[in-house]
Order: sequence, then C-alpha cells, then structure tokens
Amino acid sequence: MSKAIGMIEFKTVSAGVRAADVMVKTAQVELLEAQVVCPGKYIALIAGELSAVKSAVEASQETAQEHFIDSFVLGNPHPAIFPAIYGATKVERMDALGILETYDAASIIVAADAAAKTAAVELIELRIAKGMCGKSYLYLTGEVAAASAAIEKAKAVAAEGGMYLDSTVIARPDAQLCKAIL
Repeated sequence: MSKAIGMIEFKTVSAGVRAADVMVKTAQVELLEAQVVCPGKYIALIAGELSAVKSAVEASQETAQEHFIDSFVLGNPHPAIFPAIYGATKVERMDALGILETYDAASIIVAADAAAKTAAVELIELRIAKGMCGKSYLYLTGEVAAASAAIEKAKAVAAEGGMYLDSTVIARPDAQLCKAIL
C-alpha cells in the first residue's frame, strides 16, 4: 500500500469546489485541504493510496478544463512537506537559506518534494498562494552545497511545467533575517 498526495488548482472557486467534490466521490481519498487562495483560485489537497489519488485527480481535471490550472500526484511524498505547509518546522540553525518561487500553487509542492529528496536540507515553509497573488514560494535550509543542489533540482522541476519564477541561495543569512523568517 503506497501513500500518496495529490492536488488540483482551478482559476475559479465554483470549478474548484466541484472538482474537489468529484475527487472525494471518485475514490477513497482523504480531503486534507480545500480552500480559496489568492487571487480567487481554488485548491484541494488529498491523500490516500497512489491509485486512488491518481484516479481522483484525473477525474477532477475533467470537470472544468477551461478553468484548470495545474495538478500533481506524488507517491511517497517527503515527510517534511506537511510541517512546511503548516508552518510547523522548527529550525535550530541556518547555514544557508534557499528560496524558490513559482507562478502557481501545485508546482511548489512538487518542487519542494524534489528538493527535500535531492539533498540533506530542511524545508522551513511552503507558502501556497496565500497573500501572494497566486504565486507560491518555499524556504529551505542546510549546508550551502546542499541548499544549492536542492534549489537547482526544485528549479528544474518547476521549470518543466513553465511555473518557475525565481530562486536564490543565501550563504550564512544574517541573524535578523533568520529571526524574521522563522
């Protein structure tokens, strides 16, 4: 039994709510998040067995293709994804700060998963389109080389779908900046 997560992202609330309903009616999945994000888009995040999540996401995309933005299905997501989404990551030390921005919500989670699986880094935060005019970002930390490798991988993953916006790695960020971020 393989655990997985999936997300859909739609341009309108009505299309997104309808798609979320289709997801939970199509397969045995758990609706983890279903909400409006900036600028009036709608996202829904589900979890379950890989085949169920895949079926649910695929079915939801058919509901309103003209309003569909993006989706993903991740088998065995990195365990750091959820604490980062909910802002619950505790960071003791920051050797380097990696930042990546995307144009949408779905691609940031896929990019964060790839980053966390690429190098020994900690995901600090995933901001998913809230207060960002639909954009999203991730913060991660680790040694400079690890943070750089993780951000490069995340950049490549986000760029595959055309959703990459910008990224940087800051070596030894100032304590004032760390306090503001954490």
